[in-house]
Amino acid sequence: MPTHKAIQVAAPGAALTLEDVETTSPPPGHVRIAVAACGVCGTDQGILSGAFPDAPWPITPGHELAGTIVELGDDVDDFTTGERVVVGWFGGNCNECVPCRKGKFMQCIRGQVPSLAYPGGYAESMVAPTAALARIPGDLSFAEAGPMGCAGVTTYNALRRTDAVAGDLVAVLGIGGLGHLGVQWARAMGFETVAIARGAAKGEDAKQLGAHHYIDSTAEDVAEALQALGGATVVLATAANSAAIGQTVGGLGPEGELVVVGVTADPLPISPADLILAGRRVTGHPSGTSRDVEETMQFACQSGVRAWVEERPLDEAAEAYAAVQQGRARYRGVLTV
Repeated sequence: MPTHKAIQVAAPGAALTLEDVETTSPPPGHVRIAVAACGVCGTDQGILSGAFPDAPWPITPGHELAGTIVELGDDVDDFTTGERVVVGWFGGNCNECVPCRKGKFMQCIRGQVPSLAYPGGYAESMVAPTAALARIPGDLSFAEAGPMGCAGVTTYNALRRTDAVAGDLVAVLGIGGLGHLGVQWARAMGFETVAIARGAAKGEDAKQLGAHHYIDSTAEDVAEALQALGGATVVLATAANSAAIGQTVGGLGPEGELVVVGVTADPLPISPADLILAGRRVTGHPSGTSRDVEETMQFACQSGVRAWVEERPLDEAAEAYAAVQQGRARYRGVLTV
């Protein structure tokens, strides 16, 4: 049988190693993709550390992959070989559970995530169901398209589903893999954009990304700074830090919304009084379906929003992963094949 190169992790906390694995043909309703690029996401750390108890070890990680369809399974009618596609965090759904029957595909109880449901994109080849495929517009390279499958769609989708309208004050907490895209989307959507991060060093990046204002959370009270700007209609919390997220609530204006996309298991330090008196609300937001990813990429082409990527070849996956673990990535590591 033919083989291809893929990164594998044998057990929680084990090293990332490059292995030869069997190349299989896609089953019905699936395609095989020649991977060209794959983003390195912070959630990969959770997967590879053992946070998902039913994970199928060994794991090939990666859920921000972009590549070309090279083989079709039976019963695939809507895609052809040669098409460029992205597969993101949304890796397929069952179409049978109650959430799916309500059209809530992101809440599918049997939802598939690449690397957990099937081998992911840290590889030369991978197989995915057609439900997971998002077509890449011609203006985006593979390295630009890959991060849109998770970091891009998560932040874009979160912002466009709020009640904020052009001209409203919108703040993005955290300038990292998610936040640096959130700031760009907010500016492109016409919001008065505030970037919030730790330290003065991120201020220049915030300006380049399009922020109108920068708040250094180590130098000033975040809530007071937001209120001085008029109070935020929306705070998009991309930083995985519950204490920092809680500090933004007092900066929301009347009926303002805190949207949380930064994943952490720590409880949020929010008082009911912080919410009730001003009518504020807190929501969590998942990523987005394959169609959401397509719309994210289309808006990226229209607006010029792009992930700031650091490209490395597949055989340097361990180094790219370490850069994310240690907070050195600026701001999205991408493996290229």
